[in-house]
Amino acid sequence: MLTRTDLNLSMLPQADCPPVRWRVSDELVPYDVAIATMEAEVAAIADGHADELVWLLEHPPLYTAGTSAQTADLIEPDRFPVFATGRGGEYTYHGPGQRVAYVMLDLKRRRQDVRAYVAGLEELV
Repeated sequence: MLTRTDLNLSMLPQADCPPVRWRVSDELVPYDVAIATMEAEVAAIADGHADELVWLLEHPPLYTAGTSAQTADLIEPDRFPVFATGRGGEYTYHGPGQRVAYVMLDLKRRRQDVRAYVAGLEELV
């Protein structure tokens, strides 16, 4: 099994940082509840009151709408709730059986490099 030092990825924090917490929710988590929980977690992490977190969960059926989403693109626009997001792209379906990983890391403790971040996530997950 690889250890933190074996990975040798620049997105990993210093060795004296606490390990990333993992949370797995077995029940479906409503999207608005997940967002509110993540906002509180991110604030606590940024303030140094909580360790970083990777949260694995599933949502009830819903769509998230990116900044390019157009209502006309949905075949059945009233079938599932739609939640506007600040991300790019169009619509993304989320629902039972689709595990979502929400990653809440303090990037100030890490090299701020998108490629290193993605490579580190691949190793982490």
